Amino acid sequence: MLVDLNPIAFHLGPLAVRWYGIFMALSFLVGSWYLYREGLRRGLDEDFLLNLAIIVIISGVIGARLVFVLANYPGWFLTDRLQILKIYEGGLSWHGGLLGGFLAGWLYARSKRVDVNQLADMVIPGLAFGYFLVRIANIFNQEVLGRPTDFWFGRWPAQLIGSAIGLILLARYFYVQSKNPPSGYQFWSFIFYHQILRAVIEESVRDNPLSVLGYVVPHWGLGFFTLTQVTTPPILILAYYFMWRSRRLGRGGQDSYRLDLTPR
Repeated sequence: MLVDLNPIAFHLGPLAVRWYGIFMALSFLVGSWYLYREGLRRGLDEDFLLNLAIIVIISGVIGARLVFVLANYPGWFLTDRLQILKIYEGGLSWHGGLLGGFLAGWLYARSKRVDVNQLADMVIPGLAFGYFLVRIANIFNQEVLGRPTDFWFGRWPAQLIGSAIGLILLARYFYVQSKNPPSGYQFWSFIFYHQILRAVIEESVRDNPLSVLGYVVPHWGLGFFTLTQVTTPPILILAYYFMWRSRRLGRGGQDSYRLDLTPR
């Protein structure tokens, strides 16, 4: 744990600008830029892409905050509603952000009759890069701490481990993309491998409450099982099904996955 880092980057008058917010904004910017560039290259309308980016970002933040509060501080809805809005202090759920952004983007794309699978594939660089940056921001906020261990470093660097997972998945995306994968495969395989890496590695060393059959390995500082680890199997089954489905449908060639912008 780094104890001397200030979570506030600078002040604009009475407004404190935090590193967490800066890194989140940067991840949104990079993800939106990639979506915009790739979308234009594939013939999508510029206004559609810009609107989609805004809708997904806003819905993702709302979903991430609501799920975090529901899972950790549900009493805030009754006793401290203002605290729910303080996302600049940290406290966002990865799964809530995915769910909120995906549902809103899916509804908007369906309303415009655009292929949701290819759009979902194009947001992966933003998700992976965002995971990398936000875990770095967690260091400044002194959150997402690792468990104490008897190893020489004293405490697992859970934030850096999570950040490394984001970089690994970002590199994997571009490698798989060079193989011309079927539509939808990139998104669901990202969900699959991220969930495995997070549950098996990051959550095992992260100092989270244990929910089922709680056990901490002495001296090593490994914990089993957190809520994320318990909920991982159904997510893996769902993601693997859609990975298999995208490969099966893609055997006929990529032409069947071209974006269809023709009104029906």
